[in-house]
Amino acid sequence: MKKIFISSDHAGFNLKETIKIYLQRKKLNFLDLGPINNNKVDYPDYAHKVAQKVKLNKNNIGILVCGSGTGMSIAANKHKNIRAAQCFNLKSTKLSRLHNDANIITLGSRLITKKNALKLVGVFLNTKFDGGRHLKRIKKI
Repeated sequence: MKKIFISSDHAGFNLKETIKIYLQRKKLNFLDLGPINNNKVDYPDYAHKVAQKVKLNKNNIGILVCGSGTGMSIAANKHKNIRAAQCFNLKSTKLSRLHNDANIITLGSRLITKKNALKLVGVFLNTKFDGGRHLKRIKKI
């Protein structure tokens, strides 16, 4: 992994801050693209910021957090070469990397616990793309 870019909207701000502490403890290279507080913001603005950074280098990874994870996923996936996966459990997270080569994880702060979110981030960051038969499908996207 080259670099991790993280962002949220106001609903995901507190979970984003928790994830940043996790990334710091793991000594991972990351950049917070905002917001800096939980004042109301528009999630597409932050999804676009992360997607722009992730698509600069195929090794970059993104983490996006909003209330449901859905809005961030939809906005990020508007970018070419971005595969943002909305993850809820360990299996969906692992498969998003193994089979879909997802480069952004989106999380719903109102739908999962902080403890579960940290597990999902860990799985996302540590799972490699399987390639093989999945590569031809990724190219079709």
